Formats: sequence, structure tokens, C-alpha cells
Amino acid sequence: MSSIKQFQVTFDCAEPERVARFWCEVLGYVMAAPSGFATWDDYESSRSPEDRGSWCACSDPSGVGPRLYFQRVPEGKAGKNRVHLDVRVGTGLVGEERLATLEAECTRLIALGAVRVRLLYDGGDDSCIVMQDVEGNEFCVD
Repeated sequence: MSSIKQFQVTFDCAEPERVARFWCEVLGYVMAAPSGFATWDDYESSRSPEDRGSWCACSDPSGVGPRLYFQRVPEGKAGKNRVHLDVRVGTGLVGEERLATLEAECTRLIALGAVRVRLLYDGGDDSCIVMQDVEGNEFCVD
């Protein structure tokens, strides 16, 4: 049995490029221009008007993190995500130092269009901030 070497995370959304650009800013990713095109904008302008904006992708420039793929779907978000991303900024930190780091990242992401939902804190060293991206998809700042 072979092991999986790569995977991508796929988002169903209304505006793939908008959501992709948000996650590029959050994670330091870059828009992935399809083969044969210098930029994502060059690719999009080559497509027929009805196909423009149907999908978008971004990737970790270091090649370590998974590719993120965003596809347009006709239906809106109806409930809580069954899978979500954790933006891990507080790894190894505890107590007030951890909370301060999570709050600072939360503030940065709000400026990008994210929405803070709630702080989950057990009174000890375990904490995260539940947020939503620009289309309401839940994620955690952890």
C-alpha cells in the first residue's frame, strides 16, 4: 500500500478568487497561475466570460503546505463546516502569552475581512479563537 504524498484542501464558495486572495494573505500563500500563463490574471482573461471566476487555487511558496483549491458552487453555505483549517500561531505558547498571540493574529485577520466568532478558553493553557473567512467558512486561530 502506498502512502499519500500530496493533498489539497478544497473550498466550495461563491467567489473563488476573493476567498483565495483572503487565504493567501492569511497564510502567506501565492496565487497559482496555471501552466503556460505568467499570472493568474493572464489566465482568467484568456477564459470565456461564462467560465471566468469558476475556480482559483493558491499554494505555499515554500512547497511545504497543501494547495488550496476554491471552486464556485451555486448553493450558499447552509451550516457549520465539517472540516476547517486551524491557523497555528500559538504553538508552544501557554497562558497570557498564548492568548496575546492569538488576539494579535485575530486582529490582523479581522483587518483582512475575517469575523471573530468566539474565544474558546478552558482557563488553563488550552485556547483558540473561532473565526469566519470572507464567505463565512469557520476556521480557528490556534
